[in-house]
Amino acid sequence: MISWQDFEKVAMHVGTILEANDFREAKNSAYQLIIDFGNEIGILKSSAQITKRYTKEALVGRQIVAVVNFPKKQIGKFLSDCLVLGAVGDAGDIVLLAPDVKIENGLRIG
Repeated sequence: MISWQDFEKVAMHVGTILEANDFREAKNSAYQLIIDFGNEIGILKSSAQITKRYTKEALVGRQIVAVVNFPKKQIGKFLSDCLVLGAVGDAGDIVLLAPDVKIENGLRIG
């Protein structure tokens, strides 16, 4: 169990995917995402292993939820700024967490 204070430290925000590119250097099949989190947070990058369910074309313009206050993570030559959140099913099939209506980029999940 974690405390409510611990949960409040996790900064989960809504962003819109601007670009989705193949991440050929990744060990597991993945995309490199460029995500707009609004004026306060800005544009961040993430590596996401979501190729089983999503095409690059279907991701562009889609809103997602991500943790934006983890330390940056070096994945090969790519520096990931945030962690895109999803529910992990059988065999690593990931379903992205997202708002069900379009909302302002940068809004905090709480």
